[in-house]
Amino acid sequence: MRRTTTRLMAALALLPLAAHAHATDEATQVSFVAPPWPGVTVKTEIMAQILAPLGYTNERQELSSTVGYKTLQTGDSDVFLAGWLPAQQTSYDAAMDDGSIVDLGNNVTGARMGFAVPGYVYDAGVTSAEQLDDPENRERFEGRYYSIESGSTVSDFINDAKRNDTYGLGDWELLESSTPGMLSAVRSAYDEKRWVAFYGWTPHWMVPEFDMHILDDPEGIYGENQGRSDVRTIVAKPFSEANPNLMRLLDQFVLTADQQSDFIREYGLEERELETVAHVWLQNHPDELAEFLDGVTTRDGKPGLAAVKASL
Repeated sequence: MRRTTTRLMAALALLPLAAHAHATDEATQVSFVAPPWPGVTVKTEIMAQILAPLGYTNERQELSSTVGYKTLQTGDSDVFLAGWLPAQQTSYDAAMDDGSIVDLGNNVTGARMGFAVPGYVYDAGVTSAEQLDDPENRERFEGRYYSIESGSTVSDFINDAKRNDTYGLGDWELLESSTPGMLSAVRSAYDEKRWVAFYGWTPHWMVPEFDMHILDDPEGIYGENQGRSDVRTIVAKPFSEANPNLMRLLDQFVLTADQQSDFIREYGLEERELETVAHVWLQNHPDELAEFLDGVTTRDGKPGLAAVKASL
């Protein structure tokens, strides 16, 4: 089965709503939390192109995940398609504890994050974060580690490791920037075959492009189970209760890691237009589209799949 236990439980909890999916939703617009990450950017656009022929508009709020959870809690946002766990565990737990969000489970499988290096560094024998600060390795890395988004939960992870001198990183230079900024630095090092250590994750185009390897992380800086992660669909609870048709669609929206990596490459690396990447993906994946829209209607109760197909 495609669904995890958590996802199945969420689906079962929604059965009363799904049974009345033909009922008119209260919402005419969906407000997405959309951090500036290629994966969630394309996923959100794919969802937007499904929603439009169903009769819903959308808006996208470019917020960090930390701020995004707060807007979900206050009802200023409706849906977040990039609930990475355990990377966002603190924010997620706070929102779950006050009962303000609903978790629909994974919308992409096979996710992982952690300390990363290009293939030529891995092949040279650096396979664990414990080896980063070995004297010879530290010199070749120039004592620098590249990461993203100061203030994010991921940033908190690596800053905590630096403060605690985990893996000897206490006196390393931590260079945090936007995702494009970090990847630009990695690209420069990769093209010159210089050693570089950085925050990496999959799915992403960096995996094939840099022959990226995620290092062993025995201290669990980036989470248990070697940084393996869930990518959850998170919905504001009042929104979930008022919109059974949308909830059915969101619950059934699931991608593979390979699928997401492919469209991340097209958008993030090949720099194709966002709308085109999403449109072509929907055209080329009719089976997945049918699964997403199983039992889903337009806002006025007509067959959803037929409406979306007509728009493509």
